[in-house]
Amino acid sequence: MDLNKDVKYIKGVGPSRVQLLNKLGIFTLKDLITYYPRTYEDRSRPKSIAECINGDEVLIEAIACGRLSDVRLRGKTMQRLLVRDETGSCTITWFNQSYLKNKFEVGKKYKFYGKITNNFGKITMTSPTFDEDEKNFNTGKIIPIYPLTYQLSQNVLRRIMEGGLAEVEGKLEETLPDYLLKEYNLEGINEATKHIHFPDKFEDFDIARKRLVFEELLSTQLALLELKNSYLNDEKGIRFDKNVKMSDVINKLPFKLTKAQIRVLEEIDNNMESEKPMNQLLQGDVGSGKTVVAMCAAYKAVKCGYQAAIMAPTAILASQHLENFQDILQELDIKCELLISGISKKKKEELLERLACGDIDILIGTHAIIEENVIFKNLGLVVTDEQHRFGVKQRTRIAEKGKNPDVLVMTATPIPRTLALILYGDLDISIIDELPPNRKKVETFAVHKNMTERINAFIEKQIQEGRQAYIVCPLVEENEELDLKSVEKLYETYQKEVFPQYKVEYIHGKMRPKEKEDIMERFKLGKIDILISTTVIEVGVDVPNSNIMVIENAERFGLAQLHQLRGRVGRGDYQSYCILKYEGKSETVKERMKVMCHTNDGFIISEKDLELRGSGDFFGTMQHGLPEFKIANLFEDMPILKSVQSAAVKILQDDPKLEEEKNILLKNLVKDKFMKRIEI
Repeated sequence: MDLNKDVKYIKGVGPSRVQLLNKLGIFTLKDLITYYPRTYEDRSRPKSIAECINGDEVLIEAIACGRLSDVRLRGKTMQRLLVRDETGSCTITWFNQSYLKNKFEVGKKYKFYGKITNNFGKITMTSPTFDEDEKNFNTGKIIPIYPLTYQLSQNVLRRIMEGGLAEVEGKLEETLPDYLLKEYNLEGINEATKHIHFPDKFEDFDIARKRLVFEELLSTQLALLELKNSYLNDEKGIRFDKNVKMSDVINKLPFKLTKAQIRVLEEIDNNMESEKPMNQLLQGDVGSGKTVVAMCAAYKAVKCGYQAAIMAPTAILASQHLENFQDILQELDIKCELLISGISKKKKEELLERLACGDIDILIGTHAIIEENVIFKNLGLVVTDEQHRFGVKQRTRIAEKGKNPDVLVMTATPIPRTLALILYGDLDISIIDELPPNRKKVETFAVHKNMTERINAFIEKQIQEGRQAYIVCPLVEENEELDLKSVEKLYETYQKEVFPQYKVEYIHGKMRPKEKEDIMERFKLGKIDILISTTVIEVGVDVPNSNIMVIENAERFGLAQLHQLRGRVGRGDYQSYCILKYEGKSETVKERMKVMCHTNDGFIISEKDLELRGSGDFFGTMQHGLPEFKIANLFEDMPILKSVQSAAVKILQDDPKLEEEKNILLKNLVKDKFMKRIEI
């Protein structure tokens, strides 16, 4: 049996449907059978008509009392059928489905599943699915509901899925070793695959899901731990000199470090002085002072005779790092330079020459640092900032420019610790869980669009007092062209209609780096009063004088992203404000806005974000270079995740390279599910 067989050869597919399946990411038989339902409808238990409650989705078994009638309504047609069981009658209606005319025989029994309307005892059901009494295709069982494109119906995909499952029934090779199936009481792969799509009862589904989630999380955890072990088991790392003290930098700082920063610096110092290569994740909320930590680590590397590379996701952020580093380190005789794609060819050549001969101590830049022609004389420390912007392998690519350099990965995306273990299982984790004492809490308000005039009056008051404002545009479904239009439209409204008396500018991701830097520089110097932006400012420049941020259509952003954006204000001595303008009355939207107003703690926010949105769109795990989870939900499946983590550690302690006979299946699983994709 070939699991890589093209899906077009599966029964029920054909040339037109294959394109629709491809749009869903289904190309092979394996893709099809691992395309899991998003929910299920219980159509297995019939109710009598008299029991039906208004708004319920139910299954009824009833006899057709007459022929289907066609009623014309302003260009539409409505089909109506009266059915009855021993407790009462129900009128069933469909719209524009004349083909149903000959489907029903008077006196014959049918099963209908749909939504009930019960108005003062008059019971109706609209557009139900149905089966003849003895058949059970659409009713009489638990039915899977799949995530779909609108051109492909649930019925069609279910038929195709049945065809795919018929091909593999009883023939799938087990992917987990026998000892794990027994120890964790897991179902075999054949039963689990069948029951995840078509469970006879919900207990079957629970058992199948537990097994598939366990496998998915275990393969990810094993792969990350293997990666970590390969770092540790490689040749020895650099043992940095104990006599070079980070306190030389700390004493030069114009502010005091927090206890959390000092604790983290001690952890990094110890790791740098060990002979194992350091692979450290530094998590810290927006504005918690991660850059200073990176600076101290880079200072130690340089004073021990090595070079350091600092990689940032944007040219704006790289330029800001350069400024901060130079302010402090120039006095300590350390040469820092900037490498971004915008610099001239001549300057770049000169810079690369100086880097290769060791005349530059710290190179700060964007992805440009990864390029092949960037050669260090003696790279000892690699720092990547905002890790969620880089794939798992990208930090390895820059690390390969030295001989086992230490690696420090920084992120301001607060991630619950258990989740961080899955996403960064190959790294040691340090957390700065304290903000500097001068950081004021950003006052956050969630308001409906009808408050726009009051908000504008508030912005004006702040600008009159000498402050500046950010206005963040809504996301338009990941469509850069539409995003761009919405920024330009908002800019025109603010500049021409709302605030013609002030200097308004806009910035978006499509601009050339030089253009963006120029705008941010003018904003920083106070030459722009209001900056309208897409989320490019999420990872941006410190502008202490900007103390107000308005986020349009805040309901379109994730909580973690709203928190990141909010972190752009509140960096100066003034009370700062974040105003979330939102639409929609759903409970989830209200709950999310409430969380933002009540807490500034990124870790609490990230837990809530995970709970309310699920891990799927928490931050798109593909960005991490990890394969997407097809079935695991990292919030709901925390208990399974915990048992998987202890299982993975135990397995690799006994057999670090998964070479024993009993672990061959695991080795194949990791290779199949992970290693092909981790090269991102």
